[in-house]
Amino acid sequence: MAIYTLPDLPYDFAALEPHISGKIMELHHDKHHQAYMTGANTALEQLAEARESGNLANVNKLEKDLAFNLGGHVNHSIFWTNLAPATDGGGGQPEGELKAAIDEFFGGFDKFQAHFTAAATGIQGSGWAVLSWDPIGEQLIIQQLFDQQSNTAQGTVPIFQLDMWEHAFYLDYLNVKADYVKAVWNIANWGNVAERFSTAREKTAGLLK
Repeated sequence: MAIYTLPDLPYDFAALEPHISGKIMELHHDKHHQAYMTGANTALEQLAEARESGNLANVNKLEKDLAFNLGGHVNHSIFWTNLAPATDGGGGQPEGELKAAIDEFFGGFDKFQAHFTAAATGIQGSGWAVLSWDPIGEQLIIQQLFDQQSNTAQGTVPIFQLDMWEHAFYLDYLNVKADYVKAVWNIANWGNVAERFSTAREKTAGLLK
């Protein structure tokens, strides 16, 4: 009953160097993401077994396991595509409708960048900084996602995520989170973010009203 599978990286492990090392990318993808995917599948299997047997005593634990591990799988699946080597479109600034939306909702790219950086470096413990589309307010918002699944508003759609767990940067940047975030702007895949933004607006229009 393996529902979730590990997606391939859209580039080589070392393709994001010098901003993120090949060693980190290999460990991050092949070990950490793999563990979340396996954990999500295991939770689903154990929930199915609990339903079949009628023994639902562990449902609370299994639901938490599913939320955490599926969150990790989804977050990382987005994260890999949000990045790209500089030779393949990484870095620079958003263009088109995404640029216009960032200007509208944040007052310009520099202000967005400062806000996102503050959110990312201010996370206490493990988590993510997330640029999301809010279909209720019809606006872009920045959120701090704790662990893999906590503290974001229900119904918002992530379009740009930055992993702030230590395993994402410690081998390269030790505990200097700000240097890691600064480096990521050089490999941000704004083309991918723009596609996610367009899809989020189109697919959620009127959905939650």
